[in-house]
Amino acid sequence: MIANRIQVDAVKHDIFHPNQLGGIRQRSTEDAGLILTHLMQAEWVKGLQTSALAFDIAQFFPSINHEMFMAVLRKQGFSLVLVEFFASYLVGRSTVYCWNTFQSDLQSADVDVGQGSALSPVISGLFIAPVMKLFYIKVAPLNMMLLSFVDDGTILAQSKQLDDNNVGLRKAYKIIYLLFVAFALILEHDKTELFHFSHRRDAYNPSLDLGYAPHTGATPLKPKTFWRYLGFYFDHGLTFHEHICYYATKAFTTVQAMRMLGNSTRGLLPKQRRLLYRSCVVPIATYVYHLWYFDGARNKGTMNQLKQMQQKAALWTTGAFRTSPTGGLEALAGLIPVHLMLKKLATCAVYRVATLSDTHPLRSMLGEGFLKRAAPHARSAALMTPAMRGKVKSTVMEVDECVHTLTESFEPFAPEARPGDRLLDRYADHKLISNQYQAASAAIIYKGHHELERTRYVSGRVTTPDAELNAISCAVRLAVKQANCQHIMVFTDSMGSAHRAVDPSVHSGQAFSLSVCCTLQEWFEADDLRRITFIYVPSALRWDIHGEAHKYFTELKVRVGCRKTDNSIDVLRSRATHSVLDSWSSTFQDPTYGGSEFLELQQPDGQPLQPSYLNGGPWLSTFRHSITEFTRVCRCITGHTPIGVYYRRFKINEPHGCTCRAALQSRQHILFRCHDRYSVHYPRFLGDIGGLCTPPRIPIGLQWTPVESGRNLLAGTPAKSAYWTPVELTGVHWSHHPKSTGVHWSILEWSVHLPLDSYRTSVESSEQCREML
Repeated sequence: MIANRIQVDAVKHDIFHPNQLGGIRQRSTEDAGLILTHLMQAEWVKGLQTSALAFDIAQFFPSINHEMFMAVLRKQGFSLVLVEFFASYLVGRSTVYCWNTFQSDLQSADVDVGQGSALSPVISGLFIAPVMKLFYIKVAPLNMMLLSFVDDGTILAQSKQLDDNNVGLRKAYKIIYLLFVAFALILEHDKTELFHFSHRRDAYNPSLDLGYAPHTGATPLKPKTFWRYLGFYFDHGLTFHEHICYYATKAFTTVQAMRMLGNSTRGLLPKQRRLLYRSCVVPIATYVYHLWYFDGARNKGTMNQLKQMQQKAALWTTGAFRTSPTGGLEALAGLIPVHLMLKKLATCAVYRVATLSDTHPLRSMLGEGFLKRAAPHARSAALMTPAMRGKVKSTVMEVDECVHTLTESFEPFAPEARPGDRLLDRYADHKLISNQYQAASAAIIYKGHHELERTRYVSGRVTTPDAELNAISCAVRLAVKQANCQHIMVFTDSMGSAHRAVDPSVHSGQAFSLSVCCTLQEWFEADDLRRITFIYVPSALRWDIHGEAHKYFTELKVRVGCRKTDNSIDVLRSRATHSVLDSWSSTFQDPTYGGSEFLELQQPDGQPLQPSYLNGGPWLSTFRHSITEFTRVCRCITGHTPIGVYYRRFKINEPHGCTCRAALQSRQHILFRCHDRYSVHYPRFLGDIGGLCTPPRIPIGLQWTPVESGRNLLAGTPAKSAYWTPVELTGVHWSHHPKSTGVHWSILEWSVHLPLDSYRTSVESSEQCREML
């Protein structure tokens, strides 16, 4: 709570420097990468070259001086209460060192901030903030830029020649070094890295005499071929080939390792495999994808590595053969194609900019309409000419062009959202808990059984949860106006919207939540006995009062006209999701994508099944509880199942004929003409395929032949010297290997192994034995 409150106040009052990106709310490694890539692209259009000098603070957290930190807090204007809290928390501390049975005496600990403490990120940010501000004052004539991510700093220089960049970087490094020394911090010179960004094809890559050992004189600082910064890999031309190759390989090896968790007959269930891939592998493969995936980027060749990785994951999830078509496997496993997944993620990430604070460093790179209180950078879109805007290709430019479609506004640091002042922080015991038409909201106010007031209005282009949140906001505002109102009971069929109604943080429909929080705070302050209760009423109950409100707002239908309507952030994200699903469905119609043998099935309403990643898609969600059944279904649907036509196509030395003595065993033959088949009609639905691919229950007979005095199987546990005698039945082949521990039977392409131990039990009749088998 203390750390969150300090962060909110520090960002709101500009105590942090705008270019501080680590350990601060809403500022991430991706923001640092986006700023860097945009600067490089804009500089190249201007004919300039950029050089980066990265440095590291030695033992940063253990080296923060407590007395110096107290002085920084006082200078920054924090309250005396907070300064005294940190003085009590940090100053005058002591520690004891233990090693096995040895225990030292108390030692003074006037430095060090615990790296695992919740306060360490905000303390580090406050400590570095004055260093950042002093640096920009001192390097103003040099035109340098400094980015800080906790204990990692980067100095950027831009000019026509790389040699000029080196001169400026040496001067700037001396300035930042002396500043950190003044704050009792030391830079690790041997960890300093130099990198030159250049889209030219010449091999000129000058070294830098840093002025500090070991990078002086005959041993200058040599520039890197690839620069690893905050987990992503830069190359000279910003192609990101090395970055994509590294993370695609890492994701591929992770998928390979996951194979130990199951195969086509045992292990994790299909839904668990898909969940594991999406939650553990996809984040690795798409790390900072926004740096290299944007409109106009050349990434078609590098995308193939990610496609190969997902193909491996689809094979593991479905249990299909590696000869199966990738498109069909992705549809069966509910894995959206990589290029469509990246398109959806990039589109949704565009609207994140609207939720950022007014002084966020990304805003300084955008156009004039999105700057707010951020000072525009020299290479920002706001200061570019129309001709230059058309030449610069980066994610920042894509955001500047697309974010205007979002009309919803956000307040990330609203007074009602300040930790400690939030509604649930102060009054926790007072609360219990897109189509052709625009969304509508309605509220009806009752006192007992008497209706007091009702209202309804159009909500615009919003999702259903947003409209329900709007209705709750309207109902609360009307209820508190009623005379002598002490207890408000809100009946709703969406508890998720009820929770969001009292959550002032940034989310879709935040304006409604802030209205509810502000209204209830004033209402609670007037009388401490007042309270509000949210009651869940499912629509299926058809409660008359709830049904009346539903009927009331459904009668209001306003078509979307020519006038501009409001769009919430959830609506735009939902629109992006449906757009990629439509693209996937269109691609799926091409036989070369899903495979020429892909079996088309229908939904219960007669419409053909379409691929989707929602809930795993129609195929996986139907057979998610059995890996063996799902594997057989996938092999059958893709046409890559071990039957005669498959053996002939891939030149496998197995019989091509069918058990009914037909010359060629194909899927069409089994479904239509085979006399030994177990289906009675052509499969149209997924349930039909499941029945075909599940081994049928067949009454069978067993013959147990004891050698010595052993009891019969039906009577109890057999003697050790007894053995099984193979039995031939129609359509079933029995076999037993001398060293095997069970009975093996096969019928068509199904195979089941029955362990002997499962029969070593007492049964009373042969009928019970057949039922068990």
